[in-house]
Amino acid sequence: MMIDKTQKIAKALMDIQAISLNPAHPYTWASGLKAPIYCDNRLIMSFPEVRSFIEEELVALIRSHYPKAEVIAGTATAGIPHAAIIADKMNLPMVYVRSNHKDHGKKNAIEGRIEPGQNVVMVEDLISTGKSVIEAADKVEAAGGKVLGTVAIFSYELQKSHEAFGEQAYDLHPLISYPELIDAVASNEELFPYKETLNAWYKDPEKWSNEVE
Repeated sequence: MMIDKTQKIAKALMDIQAISLNPAHPYTWASGLKAPIYCDNRLIMSFPEVRSFIEEELVALIRSHYPKAEVIAGTATAGIPHAAIIADKMNLPMVYVRSNHKDHGKKNAIEGRIEPGQNVVMVEDLISTGKSVIEAADKVEAAGGKVLGTVAIFSYELQKSHEAFGEQAYDLHPLISYPELIDAVASNEELFPYKETLNAWYKDPEKWSNEVE
């Protein structure tokens, strides 16, 4: 049976537990929201084979959607290692964007150099509300860069993120989204009975969280 690219990405991330699904025993996020999924893409760094696969896929995504990219920008902190590897593979300059300006020295918000008018692609590991990468993109634009869009490893595809990216007119291309992940794991014998539950969370995370005991 042929395995498509989305299934390969889903399997790779779940094999190393960068993405974990447990509808029967939901996770509690830092926000207090309960969810059947937990994502920690930082684990990718510790698995060379998966890391190489994911970075090559991100490079392919950039070449496909942003062929005019001139600078790769990582978001602090989780996007930084991915941006560094991507920039090296593409032989492009790399910068990273701080969450907050330094409080000493030159008080930089961006580490590295962006020339006025350069085309920049943002790199993020995970998109939930989209707030952090949008704020980073705004800083890049304020520094004179032109943000072409964002690539990410995983996106929850929540309504809040759609609204946030729509308001700022920033483009987004994740390797895999939550709906794609659920479709990709539908053949899993353990998870298939929970497909309806997994979809219910996606449709209304807050309601689902409040209804979980």
